[in-house]
Amino acid sequence: MLAIGLHAGAQTWPFSPPRDTFSPQALLDLRSLNETVAGETGFVRSNAEGDFVRGDGKPIRFWAVNTNVAERTGSVRPLWPLGPPDLARHARFLAKRGVNMVRLHQQISPDLNTKPSAAIDDINEAQRDAIWRSVAAMRKEGIYTTLSPYWASPMKFAPGWNFPGGPEQSAQGLLFFDPALQKAYRAWLRKLLKEKNPYTGIALVDDPSVAILQLQNEDSLLFWTVNGIKGPQRQALERRFGAFLAQKYGSLAQVQDVWKGASDSADAPQDGRMALLNLWELTQAPKTWPLVGDPRDLRGGKALRRADQTEFYARTMYDFNAATVAFLRKELGAKQLINAGNWKTGSTELLNDAERWSYTAADVDAANVYNGGIHKGKHNGWAIIPGDQFTNESILRSPQLLPINLKQTQGRPMLLTEGNWVMPNNHGAEGPFLIAAYASLTGVDGYYWFATGDEGWTPPQSANGYLPDSQGKWIFATPEILGSFPAAALAYRMGYIARGTPVLQETRTLQDIWQRKPPLLSEATSFDPNRDSGDRAVNAATASSLPGSAFLVGPVLASLGTEGATPSRVTDVSAWVKPDRVQSSTSQLVWNTQLGFCTVNAPQVQGVVAHFGNAPSHQLRDVLFSSGNAFGAAMAVSMDGAPLGQSRRILLQYATQSRPTGWREAPATVALDGGQQVSGFTVEAVGQSPWLVQQAQLDVVIHNPHLRTATVLDMNGMPVQTLKLKRTGNSAALRFPRAAMYVILQ
Repeated sequence: MLAIGLHAGAQTWPFSPPRDTFSPQALLDLRSLNETVAGETGFVRSNAEGDFVRGDGKPIRFWAVNTNVAERTGSVRPLWPLGPPDLARHARFLAKRGVNMVRLHQQISPDLNTKPSAAIDDINEAQRDAIWRSVAAMRKEGIYTTLSPYWASPMKFAPGWNFPGGPEQSAQGLLFFDPALQKAYRAWLRKLLKEKNPYTGIALVDDPSVAILQLQNEDSLLFWTVNGIKGPQRQALERRFGAFLAQKYGSLAQVQDVWKGASDSADAPQDGRMALLNLWELTQAPKTWPLVGDPRDLRGGKALRRADQTEFYARTMYDFNAATVAFLRKELGAKQLINAGNWKTGSTELLNDAERWSYTAADVDAANVYNGGIHKGKHNGWAIIPGDQFTNESILRSPQLLPINLKQTQGRPMLLTEGNWVMPNNHGAEGPFLIAAYASLTGVDGYYWFATGDEGWTPPQSANGYLPDSQGKWIFATPEILGSFPAAALAYRMGYIARGTPVLQETRTLQDIWQRKPPLLSEATSFDPNRDSGDRAVNAATASSLPGSAFLVGPVLASLGTEGATPSRVTDVSAWVKPDRVQSSTSQLVWNTQLGFCTVNAPQVQGVVAHFGNAPSHQLRDVLFSSGNAFGAAMAVSMDGAPLGQSRRILLQYATQSRPTGWREAPATVALDGGQQVSGFTVEAVGQSPWLVQQAQLDVVIHNPHLRTATVLDMNGMPVQTLKLKRTGNSAALRFPRAAMYVILQ
């Protein structure tokens, strides 16, 4: 663990930018990167390589955010100082800072709190209106939309619906197999997508600015929540399991013969039901592969039962996904790309490939992964309050925790639809820098920051607008994260950082997947404090000599469910992976885990994110960065497309760290589940607005014969001061202004 970055005694400046007027005099405005109107060239598609292209075939990557501003445009909460946001201004604000995609994570099932008499096939009209208004506002600013209209977690059942299992049950897992819920879900989709959007005059299904449809959010039969399916719903799922087995083996009697030695007291073949094992059973790896030669071999009893249940869960999800895709395509006429899910499993190593295989019934894959340290407290799922304990961990010495260390299915786009450096972690400046660099290297097609309900910047404020003396944690519109968007988004969207060659191309047969044979390389386990047990992520094991840091060398690809295909290809990464550093196969990225820094060294973008106390100076191809800050992220990006050594217009961006005014923390020992203890901090005061940003201590020398002036910008991209560069031969030198984040070199 690295020490806290905003160290005692650090000089700061108050972060209180004026409301953006979107003046044409702004020298930093990335709105021109977007289309005039999103979708003006047609629907977004994917190509054979698994990358997104616009309707005209031009490649497109998505620098994206999750927003719920539309829900707050008419509401006032007493402890939120900014008042209701303006949706149109919000869209313009995002476009200016490099955003070209938003995700609308709404809930279109009936809202029984406001309408207890709602029928099960009624749609939440307020949520639909928020979606309609958001799509209309975003498309005008060239911003595409991903729709996420259903999440099992908040789904509620009315007593009058007579839903099997009753009104108090959780909806987790039910959409995959319950016909009544599936029928209602299709009715909601029809009312959402087919009815005309009054704010555009176009139904969402016909609107090419709506690029991606997500079938559901964060649900899976391969996650621990499946154990919570009880009563009539569990019996229905077990009956489906029995039918699956009878079809596979000929009869349930034959199943029992094949499973000899692995029967369960809860099996009820006379009722057509076979018991479903606790998911824990599926997280246990078999000792040898293949499991059996003759399927009647006694060695295959329990192992075969586990394999059959894994297959059943995966095929149940796949079948739901395929049927829903067919409904959207054939009955509703949807031309959008479709993502089936974005969740994880009870075992990253043994079950994730089954989960991702179930997504192949649709077009696009996705995951939700966050980064942050330990946070323990009364409201740790959504708020920070005095008395909370936390660890302030930077991932610069833990590269296995990079959220986009994702194994991608060959030929399919990959998205991270929720992610953030979550407060009270204070290393958010790592985020945009590392995401831009490594999403470019590995070909991840979009990253969606989570989340905002504010028009522009989010000030330190109550977590929900009602709870005093609290601070929200799921926010990105902070100085060091949102403030770092422009350079990172420009480099990522323009393709300035090269994609690497695959370090692994693994072929996985369905039998490998069902039998839960460990893959050659698995993703590190992500962590969600709301749903995962324990205090932190547990790294997945691997069945290969490939280290987890191989993700930092180049793309990791898998072909899922491919029979008789080309054997897996593993690249020897020893030339790039050393005990203290990892270099990309392109040589443009270097991650030093011992000293805690990462550099980007490409012709059009160069930069460093670092704990500078360990390594204060970094000489790159054209730029030398030297910093006296404890921590920060510096980037120089060409704005005219020319290499930095020849460019006549360069954005220089530098982010440090911030805390609310009056924030106080004290060293503490944090007790973890299981009896371990780690060093961390206790929050003594959450503070108030404004953010206090650590002053920049950065010197920059750039080898470029053309540059003569440096224009300091405010947070709205407006010029506030012109500095003369100190020239020596073909080099220009600059001391970065202490109370700014952007400088334009010309």
